[in-house]
Amino acid sequence: MGTGKTTTGRLVAEALGLPMTDSDAYLNERYGHSANQIAETLGPDVLHAREAEHVLDALERTPRVIAAAASVVEDPRVREALRTPFVVWLDAPDAVLEQRMQSSSHRPDFDPETLRARREPHYRELADLTVDVAANRPEPAARLILDAVGASK
Repeated sequence: MGTGKTTTGRLVAEALGLPMTDSDAYLNERYGHSANQIAETLGPDVLHAREAEHVLDALERTPRVIAAAASVVEDPRVREALRTPFVVWLDAPDAVLEQRMQSSSHRPDFDPETLRARREPHYRELADLTVDVAANRPEPAARLILDAVGASK
């Protein structure tokens, strides 16, 4: 949350000529509710299961850029499925993420420090590239990703 995954993902997808799928849009299209609404009405476990479903579904389709919710790395099925594709971890210091999340109401109010402690080992295990999005806005972040996959212009 707050890393610019949707904007950066769109830029990368456009440059690669691939479709893009985003967890927030998936939840709205499939379930008619935002992540925040799902978390508030059905609980975070249901939200996280649906976010994992998004990634697993997207990975079964033609190649695409997937802007995945951070929670998906906690699902062992998703971690296994992410061992083959190129995985980018868009990261920033907790204080930056917390500030960005306060300005958005579409995601549940989670504590970045607690989540990092639980998820960071998985991110480090899976990520082929880590991009500091505090130092790189979406356009430079997209260029770093494209360079890493050998597709920069």
